[in-house]
Amino acid sequence: MKKIQMVDLVTQYEKIKDEVDQATQNVFQTAQFINGPEVKSFQTELEDYLGVKHVIPCANGTDALQIALMALGLEPGDEVITSDFTFAATVEVIGLLKLQPVLVDVDRDTFNISIAEIEKAITPKTKAIIPVHLFGQCSNMDAIMALAKKHNIAVVEDTAQGIGAIHTSADGTKRAAGTIGDIGTTSFFPSKNLGCFGDGGAIFTNNDELAVILRSIVNHGMGKRYYYDRLGVNSRLDSVQAAVLRIKLRHLDDYIDARQKAAAYYSEFFKDDNRVETPKIADYSTHVFHQYTLKIKGLDQFGLQEYLKSKDIPAMIYYPVPLHTQKAYGADEYNHDDFPVTNELCECVISLPMHTELSEEQLSYICESVKSYLK
Repeated sequence: MKKIQMVDLVTQYEKIKDEVDQATQNVFQTAQFINGPEVKSFQTELEDYLGVKHVIPCANGTDALQIALMALGLEPGDEVITSDFTFAATVEVIGLLKLQPVLVDVDRDTFNISIAEIEKAITPKTKAIIPVHLFGQCSNMDAIMALAKKHNIAVVEDTAQGIGAIHTSADGTKRAAGTIGDIGTTSFFPSKNLGCFGDGGAIFTNNDELAVILRSIVNHGMGKRYYYDRLGVNSRLDSVQAAVLRIKLRHLDDYIDARQKAAAYYSEFFKDDNRVETPKIADYSTHVFHQYTLKIKGLDQFGLQEYLKSKDIPAMIYYPVPLHTQKAYGADEYNHDDFPVTNELCECVISLPMHTELSEEQLSYICESVKSYLK
């Protein structure tokens, strides 16, 4: 059996090697490394794939979040509500812009931000909500957009783990993750479902005015060359990464299908085991399984991780420490008891290998190994 990887990028590359090598060689031969035709083509193709008016490529997913907040014209001290159970980048950019992060608890089934907790956290100073489409499925965007409209609050979707997921509204409208709020953001970090061979990111919007501002901010605040309309940053997706992403975008639906099949195998295996809880899929979202995350009951998650490691199976714990306890994000301002779901999840989640190249033999070995620890 081939060695099991948490993410097998080598095998994935081998399957598209000829396409990728040709595309990157074309960039080297033209030497148009910044804002070249590959970037413009990728932008257009991703717009078509997502069904969104504007895609603004940038250097990475963290920049995408920061630029999105900059474009909203928020002032220092304005409050931004987001999930306590997520990667730090989501909150990091709020602090960097001297805004006030307001962390709230999550839904136990979906791991995504709790609508009830958002509503409780809204104050006159609340100017934005950042729902994180964690592990690969959408937050409840109907409810979030209703709250945002009621209170005149902007919505920035963090789609770093959810690109390709589809949200279905109560009226039957289907929209891609990242295209529902005022602005959507994503990361093309190599391990993402749509990942490049380095760093990369993008910002999405259907708002023409915001698109102009976003395009300016990513390029030093310029509109016309050498005319600086606003403070900006230097955050560009380079042409080599765009060339890789164009190839991978053509395969993204197949990648999602492969992840969903691997997830279905895991879930079927563990469905009758009351010691573990498999991921729940909301009725308003598809799940693209950036991660496949179990909740284990009454057992040591780190003990399981070490046991699997002894069996040459990588497993990860996302996330072991709640953000509300982190010194960098104002730990003293939060009451630990206000986050019962996050606190519980941090003590019971473990993510199994999940990628496009998992074989049935590997999946069986992983499942049987978990089962042997649970006995």
